[in-house]
Amino acid sequence: MLASRAMSSAGNLVFIGPMGAGKSTLASAVGGLLSLPVRDLDREIEAATGDTIADLFQRFGEAHFRAQENAMLDSLLADDGLVIACGGGVVLAARNRALLATRAFVVWLDAPVALLEQRLHGDEGRPLLRAQHLGTRLAELASQRDPLYAEAADLKFPVGDAPVAEQAAALVGLLPAPWNQAMQVD
Repeated sequence: MLASRAMSSAGNLVFIGPMGAGKSTLASAVGGLLSLPVRDLDREIEAATGDTIADLFQRFGEAHFRAQENAMLDSLLADDGLVIACGGGVVLAARNRALLATRAFVVWLDAPVALLEQRLHGDEGRPLLRAQHLGTRLAELASQRDPLYAEAADLKFPVGDAPVAEQAAALVGLLPAPWNQAMQVD
């Protein structure tokens, strides 16, 4: 389950992976189990800009959004002890992967395209998924991004249809110290 990169001992726990993998949901559940504050990178960008991610893409383009994403990631990673859910494309920028490598323990939530398609069917709020054939588009994104997720990840965690609480507990059990120590104190 571990990626090839040596595990980081940095002060934040970061979730990466494709849209629909459950990064925000699992980050929240894991943060609760570890009694750590949770931040969602996309929500932080929306709060800072006053625009939705879809609006940022539409009004200013993807390059502008990616610059906002990098600045917010850098800002969040300046702190320690956060659980951070990132957007699916955060790994596209080499500078983001470098930030993650030095300031975070990174968990890649890996989900099969069929599960992502099921979860994202009818979701109009994701600009990169506006395609006629959702499954084909998700497969294209996976082909492009999976090698980058693998490069950035300290831990690859396969997600499925199990209850969130069950998946969160399993994931915490796989985390190295100090991340899983909160669970062992009880």
